[in-house]
Amino acid sequence: MERVKALLGPRGKKIRNLERIFVADGLQSLRSALIPHIATAPKIEMLYLTDTGLEKLRLEFAQEILDRYEVIMVTDQVMNEMTDTQSPQGILALCKYLPTDLSRFADLSLKRVAYFWQIQDPGNAGTAIRTADACGFDLVIFSDQSVDIYSPKVVRSTAGSLWNIPVIDDVPLDMLEEFSYERHLALVALDGTSELRLEEIDKSEPTVLVFGNEGRGLPELAPAFQNISIPMRGHAESFNVASAAAISMYFLSN
Repeated sequence: MERVKALLGPRGKKIRNLERIFVADGLQSLRSALIPHIATAPKIEMLYLTDTGLEKLRLEFAQEILDRYEVIMVTDQVMNEMTDTQSPQGILALCKYLPTDLSRFADLSLKRVAYFWQIQDPGNAGTAIRTADACGFDLVIFSDQSVDIYSPKVVRSTAGSLWNIPVIDDVPLDMLEEFSYERHLALVALDGTSELRLEEIDKSEPTVLVFGNEGRGLPELAPAFQNISIPMRGHAESFNVASAAAISMYFLSN
C-alpha cells in the first residue's frame, strides 16, 4: 500500500520516472490493461482488488485471464487510502511501462501521428490520447516539458486508451522534424491565424498533426511545417487543444 501511496504523492513523478511504475484504477482503465492491444502497452505488475472489485472483473473476464496476474485482496478502507479518487471502484493496478523512443517505429508504416508540444493539462493530454485511439491513429507523441503522461489524472483521462495506442514522450520538435522527413510524413501544425484551412489539406498523405501549448500555442516553426486553421463561426478566441485535436484527427480519419 505504501508504494502505491508514494506514487500518488508529491514525489510520485520522480518515482514513476525512476522505476517506470504508475498507478491505474477503475474498471474502464483495467478493461484494456488486462487485455492490451499493442506490444508496447504497459504491463500489470500487481492487482489490488476489493471483494466488489473482484466481482466486477469476474463478470467481464474469464478466470484464466485474472489468473495471469498477482492479486492482493484489500478492504474498502485500504482501497480508499490507496487511491486519489473520491469514489474508488475497488480495482487498482501497479503497471510498468517500457522505455520507448522514435527509433522503435523507424521501420513501421505510419499514416496518422499526433504530436503535442508542451501540453500541460492532464485532462487535455488524456483526452488527446483517447481521441487518437478512437480515430485510428498510429502513434501519439508528446514533447519535452509536457505533462507526465503516467500521472493518475492523465491515465484516468485516457479511459484505457494508453493500452491501445503507442505513446512516446520527451520528443523535441527538431527530432520530430527529422523523424518525419525520414518517414516521408507531412508536418501539419494547427495555427488559428493561418489562411489555409483544415479541409484543404491532402488527407491521402501520411501526416503528423502538430498541436501547441494550451496558452502559448506553438513556437516559431521550421519551413517544413505547414500551418492550418480550423474555421470558427462563433466568437470564441480559439478551440481548446483537446477539442482542436478531436476535430482534426476525426477529419483525417475519414
